[in-house]
Amino acid sequence: MIRLAALLTFLVSGAAWAQSDAADAARQAAQLLEEAALSLQEAESARDRVRALTETVQAYEAGLSAMRDGLRQAALREGQLQRQLNAREAEIADLLGVLQTIGAAPPPVLMVHPGGPQDSARAAMMLAEVTPALNTRAAELRRDLDEVRTLRLLQQSAARTLEQGLAGVQEARADLSQAVADRTDLPKRFTEDPVRTAILISSTETLEGFASGLANMTDEVITPTAADISSLKGELPMPVQGVLLRRAGQSDAAGITRPGIVLATRPRALVVSPTPATIRYRGPLLDLGNVVILEPQADTLFVFSGLAEVYGEAGQVIPAGTPVGLMGGSDPEIGTILSTSSEGTGTDRSETLYIEVREGADPVDPETWFQTDKDG
Repeated sequence: MIRLAALLTFLVSGAAWAQSDAADAARQAAQLLEEAALSLQEAESARDRVRALTETVQAYEAGLSAMRDGLRQAALREGQLQRQLNAREAEIADLLGVLQTIGAAPPPVLMVHPGGPQDSARAAMMLAEVTPALNTRAAELRRDLDEVRTLRLLQQSAARTLEQGLAGVQEARADLSQAVADRTDLPKRFTEDPVRTAILISSTETLEGFASGLANMTDEVITPTAADISSLKGELPMPVQGVLLRRAGQSDAAGITRPGIVLATRPRALVVSPTPATIRYRGPLLDLGNVVILEPQADTLFVFSGLAEVYGEAGQVIPAGTPVGLMGGSDPEIGTILSTSSEGTGTDRSETLYIEVREGADPVDPETWFQTDKDG
């Protein structure tokens, strides 16, 4: 009875183990990837293949991101449960032993006590109170063991889903690149003069100087634009899925400050135009890597730098959501995605996109235009 009382104390004081929705999250992510695969098939026959493929790539990115998060949650939850089970191995053994004793012993024996009828009655009352708690604890144990098994099976079956998803997004990116190259239906405000562009790049040392000289990069007068997106200030979506790494004016590791913001993105993330805009420049520039400069309205420029690939041609007028490039890096291996060693370190967002906004001749804080977490 002493062991029984101790177990009762443990049951009353112990916190209930939280149920996890990690398995459900991973299953939903798998469904997103399946839907993205279907979208890729449908994009082949879509009239606007660029738009259809853009949405497909974004769907794959969302599905893969959800799968990463879901599987890591599943792995962390399994580890948590396993550690709890290991830490309570002795208590579990006691619990199973007591339950087996109760189940095996005939009722008359359980009711007999050396102290006589009165002590037997007290023992019976205690047993009546403890047994439901023991059964509840046993049910919780079975539930947790079942959850561990479910999580392990989910992780074992995830490899194939991830392989298919990674292959699908790579195919969608390749198709998108080709569709953008084949596109002929976009209007053009000007035609770039490659000689003047090369001269400007070679004679410029700063982004400010390059932006100021953009007007001299064409062999014709640029058609004025009447576009006005001033009402969208502070509401524009980010051009890529990512997290804000550095705000305007914040120093980087080398102590350098810039007037733009830096987003941390996953490798090969798709970058799109947040608004209708004219492509003023795209290509390598200074030490900024590949750069895309968009003009959404007169005297306003959006500068995106750090891309590995850039799409479109200078002078094209593109609608909102049009892909303008891909980030660098390579898709991680499945083992890396499943690993929890980098959980919370941000190493899965290894690429950085620099965003600068210029109004007239001066840079302005991009957060006055784009939606960001102002408190983060």
